[in-house]
Amino acid sequence: MAGRKSKSQGQHSPIMGIGQIERVTMGERIYNELCQLLIAGKLQPGERLSLRTVAEALGVSMMPVREAVARLVADGALTVHANRAITVPLMTVAKLRELTRIRIEIEGYAVAEAATRCTAGQLATIGRLDAAFRQATLAPEGGSDDSLRLNKELHFAIYEAAGSPVLLSIIEGLWLKVGPIFNLDLRAARRFSTGAAEKHHAALVAALTRRDPEGARQALAADILSSLEFVVTTGSLPD
Repeated sequence: MAGRKSKSQGQHSPIMGIGQIERVTMGERIYNELCQLLIAGKLQPGERLSLRTVAEALGVSMMPVREAVARLVADGALTVHANRAITVPLMTVAKLRELTRIRIEIEGYAVAEAATRCTAGQLATIGRLDAAFRQATLAPEGGSDDSLRLNKELHFAIYEAAGSPVLLSIIEGLWLKVGPIFNLDLRAARRFSTGAAEKHHAALVAALTRRDPEGARQALAADILSSLEFVVTTGSLPD
């Protein structure tokens, strides 16, 4: 009986949970990697996602990839079809307009908070990112991956300066849905060349520097609206 009890205890030993903890950690990592691709606009609406390709690219098994994708489906960031194909959801003009209204309210609140809360160090970081974004957009290949990456980093450096992890999480959820639209800007390679994003970013950074919450809100709203108008005029999205 003692031997049986020892065997049973061994089966329930904490050491038996190591593999499960590792899988959860790996799933979290993959989820975050895919989130960043979506938020940064590296995937476009309608693009098909291969679980096997993701697993091979990251050098992991299929299980943590499935776990990460399931979370993104629950977030509304990916879609599973009847044939089990997984794609980035298609966007319509109506849905984009709705997301734009929500973003202006929520992200506008974040930049207003940042205007009153950001530290000198955070302002310096934001200023460096703004300068790097401007330099990238002025390059011959303006609208490149660097421009999209810096656009995302600049916005989130400002949102983080608001000092609210809950608010930041909400904004990340919005960008999961709207991020792929930035890919349309990249492929068209025209919006950045107009200088609109550069101008609105400069106005936003200036408002933060002078601690002007309303000015920050207005600059952010102008930036988001200019993106909406550009995408709509391309005719890339159905009504």
